[in-house]
Amino acid sequence: MAYLSHTRSNPSAANTTNVTSTQRLFLALWPEDEVRTQLTAHTRQWRWPAGCARYLPADWHVTLHFIGNVGADQTEGIASGADVPFQPFVLKLDQPQLWPHGLAVLCASGLPQPLQALYDQLAQVLHGLGLAVEARPYQPHVTLARRAGAAAPPTACAPVLWQAHGYALVVSTGDREQRYRVIRQYRR
Repeated sequence: MAYLSHTRSNPSAANTTNVTSTQRLFLALWPEDEVRTQLTAHTRQWRWPAGCARYLPADWHVTLHFIGNVGADQTEGIASGADVPFQPFVLKLDQPQLWPHGLAVLCASGLPQPLQALYDQLAQVLHGLGLAVEARPYQPHVTLARRAGAAAPPTACAPVLWQAHGYALVVSTGDREQRYRVIRQYRR
């Protein structure tokens, strides 16, 4: 069973030195250890096929907005603008699903109002910065594996309860040893 690359994040990192001229950014809920423990227990209930590329716990997150490639000189403006007020909330992840193209995910059966409000506020910020925003309805989920079309999700499972007190601006590194790096965390 293959695992996708490991992530190391530095929650207090706001330094954007040693970066290329463009960066692939996204905003995400970034789990604390308690959530990773619950997700680990959840993944043990799946049957994973040979050749499946499972994400490691350090790679798990719930994307709020995928920003995409931006100039490194735009990063600080995005980081500053993304600091919006929000109300902490609990996200209940309780819907294991197989999505097209071999994605194994754990979805939320409902969208807490404070999460929708955070999503909407961040969309306004990104739009105001001239960045594209996803037009489809928001569907919070954690991607657990790729190339998992033959995986078998559990028929019944305990929900993963994610107490969200913050979110992060994250860069995709392209490095197998460190898939993502947190640039800035926003906490309440």
